Amino acid sequence: MSNFFVSSIGKKFVMSVTGMFLILFLIVHLTVNSMIIIDDTGALFNKAAHFMATNPIIKIIEPILAIGVILHILFASLITLQNQLKRDINYPGLRRYKKYDTCASTNWQSRNMYILGTVILTFLVIHLINFFWKIRYTGSPLLEQPTILSSEIKNVYALVTTRFTTWWYVLIYVIGAVALGLHLYHGVWSAFQTLGWSNRKWRKILNVIGVIISVILGGGFAFIPLFVFIKSII
Repeated sequence: MSNFFVSSIGKKFVMSVTGMFLILFLIVHLTVNSMIIIDDTGALFNKAAHFMATNPIIKIIEPILAIGVILHILFASLITLQNQLKRDINYPGLRRYKKYDTCASTNWQSRNMYILGTVILTFLVIHLINFFWKIRYTGSPLLEQPTILSSEIKNVYALVTTRFTTWWYVLIYVIGAVALGLHLYHGVWSAFQTLGWSNRKWRKILNVIGVIISVILGGGFAFIPLFVFIKSII
């Protein structure tokens, strides 16, 4: 079993499983964030954010999610390094030819998955610093603004929507969301293939599912900050 996880297919298996798990989290996260648009009083979003922060099941899932992110990044780095080393060893002096040969047979997303992942990781760090860290640890005057709900419920709506009135932060969020969509466009199909779910019969259907997931998640996370920003300047 230990040999499986150090093999190429084992690394891809871990990438696929953790990737699918992270997609489920992103769907839940986008659902919660969409309440910013549905209810402009902020009550619905604040209730959902309070539930996510206090529910014991969510608290158990959070460290598992963190481990999933770390494993996904670790194995992505190992696979990328392994592929680069193989290319340098097997094709010495032929990197230029190999580059063009690869470009002809693969799409842009698959060739740049690690770069897209790096952009997403950078965005994730910024996101955690501006929201998660303030909500959980350092606090913010915006969180203490009064709401129509119980005084125990923090005004996360005020924190998020205020941040989304800053054009450069919205731009960062949109870039991160676009990178996420492109990453998922190839990643979902690749995960299906690694897990053995992709064959001639299901390939087109799974491709469509991958496109739908990437458009909904990438587009959804980009649309919300744009919606708040445009609303603030109208």
